Amino acid sequence: MEQLVRTISQINDTLNEFIWGPYMLIFFLFVGLMFTVRTKFFQIGHIKDWLDITILSVFRKDNKSRKTNDKHSISQFQSLCTALAATIGVGNISGVAVALTLGGPGAIFWMWLSAFLGMMTNFAEKTLGIKYRYKNEKGNWIGGAMVYIEKGLGWKWLAVIFSVFCVLASFGIGNMAQGNEIANGLNNSFGVPTWVTGLVVMCVAAMVILGGIKRIAAVAEKVVPFMAIIYIVGALIVIGSNVTAIPGAFAMIFDNAFNLPSMGGGVAGFTVMLAMKQGISRGIFSNEAGLGSSVMVHATADVKEPVEQGMWAIFEVFTDTIVVCTMTALTILCSGVYDFAAYEQCALSGIDVADAGLPSGVALTSAAFESVLGPFGNKFISIAIMLFAFTTILGWSYYGERAVEYLFGLKAVPVYKIIFILMLYVGCNASLELVIDISDTFNGFMALPNLIALTLLSKQVIEMTRDYLARKKIAKKKHP
Repeated sequence: MEQLVRTISQINDTLNEFIWGPYMLIFFLFVGLMFTVRTKFFQIGHIKDWLDITILSVFRKDNKSRKTNDKHSISQFQSLCTALAATIGVGNISGVAVALTLGGPGAIFWMWLSAFLGMMTNFAEKTLGIKYRYKNEKGNWIGGAMVYIEKGLGWKWLAVIFSVFCVLASFGIGNMAQGNEIANGLNNSFGVPTWVTGLVVMCVAAMVILGGIKRIAAVAEKVVPFMAIIYIVGALIVIGSNVTAIPGAFAMIFDNAFNLPSMGGGVAGFTVMLAMKQGISRGIFSNEAGLGSSVMVHATADVKEPVEQGMWAIFEVFTDTIVVCTMTALTILCSGVYDFAAYEQCALSGIDVADAGLPSGVALTSAAFESVLGPFGNKFISIAIMLFAFTTILGWSYYGERAVEYLFGLKAVPVYKIIFILMLYVGCNASLELVIDISDTFNGFMALPNLIALTLLSKQVIEMTRDYLARKKIAKKKHP
């Protein structure tokens, strides 16, 4: 059995190195850069427009973004919250810390860059998602990368490949991995037995998931803003307590992103490559721009303009990476728990940080919060992980559901939901290192078909964007 596990692990490592290697990361950046340039830097040039359409609209009296007149749709704000439910996850807490330990502070700069370009990748996905969506026999909107791959390119075989890996990923990174994080966090901080957590998570998730997208969206609309605000406030308390360290933190980020004056040229180049790889990959893992996953929930929004839903997608990446991930990074760098020289030495010498006795992942983020909040800091992170991971489960359950419907039809969806719910208990009570590693590979194989489709359908996105902006310009002239 051990030999089988070792063999599977070796095969997965080879596939993972290919699918998440430098060429794939370049492909991600290329797609984002392509849409950024061809839309004339839409995410900057039209920042007032997309902020006005998204978050600012939520606070208006005549707020339409939180309402829907279609019983088969969800509101635009609900679609954002459900998408953020899946994207704002444990990676925002542990993934950022891992990027810092393996790639140095410069990884944060490259994470920002990947998010900046990823905004337009996400914009393109959601714009196409609305254009090609259709209603199923129950009257529900169905959309996703697999839909625009089939209808836009006529390549059903590629759409099937995407859907298969989406279903597989939903059980791994979207299910068992999240349950495992919740169970371990509550066990370590509060002594809650993992089997108890497994039962509770399974039952609560069942009550939400079995209610369909309407119930998932209703829960996400309430939980996601709450959990994001609470986490940001906690991070700001830590950062504010170390306010004099903020300039130094930013200096570390930018210095390490490009060069290290204290190091020789060859070594510095190696360090820059580490920062780029960790920052870009962790950014993609966090905001999922390019994976094609959150298209499925955005496609259910009550909206007529595809480009306007694309604007919500820009805000989605902005919130996940530029806001939440940055809060985690600054908390760690400002708190004083991050020993740059020690982590750098581990990275350059190939020594595992755990073997060197250095904290990484959740432990590093937790140490940063504990430095100001004391023992409560550890409990705060455990609660944050519980909320982040649980909402990720809800979001990914819907992604897997849509992929199953595409592959096998509506009749298969109830079976999928039951299996998905039962697997949560397994995730809370099993050792899942290999499962998580394989899930990362599945995510990569989701991204490849999606990025190919986005590249080939890019002309349609550009035309829809130009047409939308032209119509808005004419409307402003008529009604200044």
